[in-house]
Amino acid sequence: MNTNNITIRETTLGDFSDIMIVIKLAFDYHKEAELAADLLADPTGEPVVSLLAFSGDEAVGHILFTRAYFAHADFDGYVERQQQPMMHILAPLAVKPEYQRQGVGGMLIRAGVERLRELGSHLAFVLGHRDYYPRHGFVPDAGEQGYPAPYAPPVGFEDCWMVRPVGPAGFEIGKGAIACCEAMDKPEHWRDDEADR
Repeated sequence: MNTNNITIRETTLGDFSDIMIVIKLAFDYHKEAELAADLLADPTGEPVVSLLAFSGDEAVGHILFTRAYFAHADFDGYVERQQQPMMHILAPLAVKPEYQRQGVGGMLIRAGVERLRELGSHLAFVLGHRDYYPRHGFVPDAGEQGYPAPYAPPVGFEDCWMVRPVGPAGFEIGKGAIACCEAMDKPEHWRDDEADR
């Protein structure tokens, strides 16, 4: 497949079925699709970046970024969240099996990072495959970089929690433990070792 034939655009409400199909086929189970549906409906994850990749008229890949926050001890609800520097978490990234290993995921990451930059986001995080995401600018072991995950990765997989700057301020916005949106704030979403999110 020639990636020149791939187009990427932001999703609309009418794309929900395509998003679910792509994710279910990519992961061969429903957990990631259910998470994506919950994330898309969660106001604490806004502003989201949700992009679909198409080969002709066929949706072949999807990427979703939701809002992340610094987890302050004196955290006081929605208003304080919105006043923090903008950061995002990538989850999930999905490509239909027949289109995997052809550059579609990388195209989605690049397009997503560009959209995050336009929104004014500073950092992007991911819990994912230790060999894949560093090729796309993510620095392994974000905890070691000063950004502990909402839930600690399994022992031996600390480097799977990663961070990359997306805006000009980048790491200059400060450091601290990271909190995710409410739909992702469940231990079971943080147990996948090296899941391609």
